Amino acid sequence: MKHNQKIVAKNSEEKEFFSEEKLRASLHSCGATNKQADLIIKQLNPQIYNGISTDEIYKKAFLILKKIDRSFASRYSLKRALFALGPTGYPFERLIGALLREKGYKTEVGVVLQGNCVTHEIDVLAEKDGNVYVIECKFHSDPNTTSNVKVPLYINSRFLDVQHYWNSSSNITRLKQGWLITNTRFTKDAIEYGNCIGLTLLSWDYPKGNSIKTNIDNYGLYPVTALTTLSKKEKQQLISTDIILIKELYTNLHVLQGLNISTKRIQQTKIEIGKLLHIDNFSHETIKKQ
Repeated sequence: MKHNQKIVAKNSEEKEFFSEEKLRASLHSCGATNKQADLIIKQLNPQIYNGISTDEIYKKAFLILKKIDRSFASRYSLKRALFALGPTGYPFERLIGALLREKGYKTEVGVVLQGNCVTHEIDVLAEKDGNVYVIECKFHSDPNTTSNVKVPLYINSRFLDVQHYWNSSSNITRLKQGWLITNTRFTKDAIEYGNCIGLTLLSWDYPKGNSIKTNIDNYGLYPVTALTTLSKKEKQQLISTDIILIKELYTNLHVLQGLNISTKRIQQTKIEIGKLLHIDNFSHETIKKQ
C-alpha cells in the first residue's frame, strides 16, 4: 500500500482503495472523452480524502459532468435512476417490456396465468417465433439488496407449474423458458443455479456484454428519472401518467406544459433527450405549444 493511497467506504459498508482507473472507466462509459476524464479526475483528486464514501465521489463527479454535458451526467446516474423508478416495481417491468420489444418480442406486462396447481401473476409475458417466455422482475430500491439462490429456486418452481399447464393445453405457442431480471445483482450461487437449470438471468451487470446497463445504453431505453433537467417531483408526476422512458417523453413533450414547466426548460429537456438518443438537429427545433 502506498502511503498516500486513500480508503473509500462503499454503500455495502465494505472498504476499498480509491482507484483512478475505476473512476476513469465509469466516466468513459457515460461518454466522456479521455481529455474530459483527465480534467474531471484532476478536479476530483484534491477532494478525495481518506474514508470518503462512494456516494460522495459520485455526487462530486456528477456535478462536474453536468457542467460539461448533461447527457453524460444522465448516463452516469443510470443506476440510481433505476432505483428512483420505485417504490413499486411496475415502471421497471414496463422498462423490461420495452427492452424485449426492441429485441423483437411481443410483450404483455402484468398477466395472470393458470398453473397446474395455482394461478400466478406474471410480471412480463414475452413471445417470439412461436415460443413464450415467463419473466419475473425483482425490483429493489436498496442497492445493497441481492438475489440469492432462493430467488431463482422459487421462480423456477412457478415457471414449471405454469409451463405444465400451458404446454398440456391447446395453445399454439410453446411456453419455453423462465427469466429472472433484477435491477441489482445476483449472488454467485444464484447465477450457478440459474445456468444449471436453464433460467435466463439478467441484472444490472450480468451477463457481461448483455446486462441491463448495456442494453439500456444500446437501445436508448433511459428512464425519465435519469434526466437532469427535471426535478424529482416532476419525474414522479411523469411516471404517474405512465411515461417511463425518455423515448416516450420525447414524443409527448406537451405533457411538461401541463406540469407548469417553462418553455425554456422544456427545450433544455428536449436537448438532453436528443443527445441521449443521438437525434440529429434536436437543438434547432422549437417547442410548439399544444
